[in-house]
Amino acid sequence: MDLNPLIRKLVTINQALSSPSPETCTSPGCNQPVSKPGHKLCYEHWKANNAQPISPPKPKPQPSSSPSLISATNISEKLEISKNKVNPMLAELGLVNKERNGWVATKRGLAFGAVQKTHPQDNTPYVLWPESILTNEVFLATIESIKGDNLERNTTEVITKQGFREKYRSSAQHRTTDGHFVRSKAEVLIDNWLYMAELVHAYERRLPIEEEVYCDFYIPGGKVYVEYWGYENEPEYLARKKAKQELYQKYELNLIELNDEHIKNLDDYLPRMLLKFGVVVS
Repeated sequence: MDLNPLIRKLVTINQALSSPSPETCTSPGCNQPVSKPGHKLCYEHWKANNAQPISPPKPKPQPSSSPSLISATNISEKLEISKNKVNPMLAELGLVNKERNGWVATKRGLAFGAVQKTHPQDNTPYVLWPESILTNEVFLATIESIKGDNLERNTTEVITKQGFREKYRSSAQHRTTDGHFVRSKAEVLIDNWLYMAELVHAYERRLPIEEEVYCDFYIPGGKVYVEYWGYENEPEYLARKKAKQELYQKYELNLIELNDEHIKNLDDYLPRMLLKFGVVVS
């Protein structure tokens, strides 16, 4: 009897019994062998678990909607005025203050759209403005006033427009020491006092706001507006007074209010009132 085939069969069975059984995928319900010895998943489940997530497409940059900004020099070129006058005009409107040999936007200026900048060479502050300033009525009116371009137009307004202001303005027949024509003796005393105190001042100056409102006196040195309330027994005047007071408060303008009691002794009252706004009377 030839035992070799039997021996070979026994050897094969013995090897099969001694070899470890192949590992199967640990994923629930899967009996496929693992992809590699020592792994726990079959190839399909390993591929699914290690698939790279698809990144969403990067959004395309959108064009900036920020308005264009211009400098004081740009303003001077477009409006054909001296570049040295632009910032002082903006300061008179309460939009900037002069600091550290430069210009700093005020709270009102920032609300208007001003953007504060600093020169990298010497840290001097400066301000950029939205292009809308070139069409702002109040700013343009200030330029016209300084250049004298509105003299003819204002004369026509006084003749043809008989509003509340013109009604009282027509009574401006009292001449002051510095040549202003004012409406009352009380305003003569105020104007003369400012003149003798060597304070530069204007009479009947429009407020730097959208509403067309005029103050009695304006002192540019401290951006101070002075109102003398003299017609306290007239309902129309009192209503107008209240409306003006609300506008001064709304726009946070520096206001000094005078009545007949103050007029009796301006030397006592006005220096203290002006000092509150940084105006020193020597």
